[in-house]
Amino acid sequence: MKGYQIIEMKTEHEIRSVFPVMHELRPHLHEQEYVELVKEAVSVDRYRLYGLWNNGTLVAVTGFKPMTTLYYGRFVWVCDLVTTSTERSSGWGSILLQFIEKWGERNGFASVALSSGLKRERAHKFYEEHKQYGKVSVVFRKQLDT
Repeated sequence: MKGYQIIEMKTEHEIRSVFPVMHELRPHLHEQEYVELVKEAVSVDRYRLYGLWNNGTLVAVTGFKPMTTLYYGRFVWVCDLVTTSTERSSGWGSILLQFIEKWGERNGFASVALSSGLKRERAHKFYEEHKQYGKVSVVFRKQLDT
């Protein structure tokens, strides 16, 4: 695959520019809320947002952050990974995961981890069979009254 670029989105304009693809993964977010959450995650959690362009067209987006926990040690948590619907199964997700893995290696992290919605069986197959990611836990969540 030639002609692609992976670029970090840092400015508000850049963050907004990848919203249409991110919105495919996070349809519950409105654009302004998305921008505010990304900015907060960058400043509070060291979140990194990258877009992947193929010959000038945005085809995939990822957001990840370096973390340290007693369970995983130092690792990279993939918060968001999405390829636009017209480009799925074209290899862009693999390219972004490889990019994240290399970023982690260069920055001294021991592993990469992520969670995936229970109903996303195609994504699970991709992670397990094609990218050699293993299931290590189940994520639980409780909505709080705020």
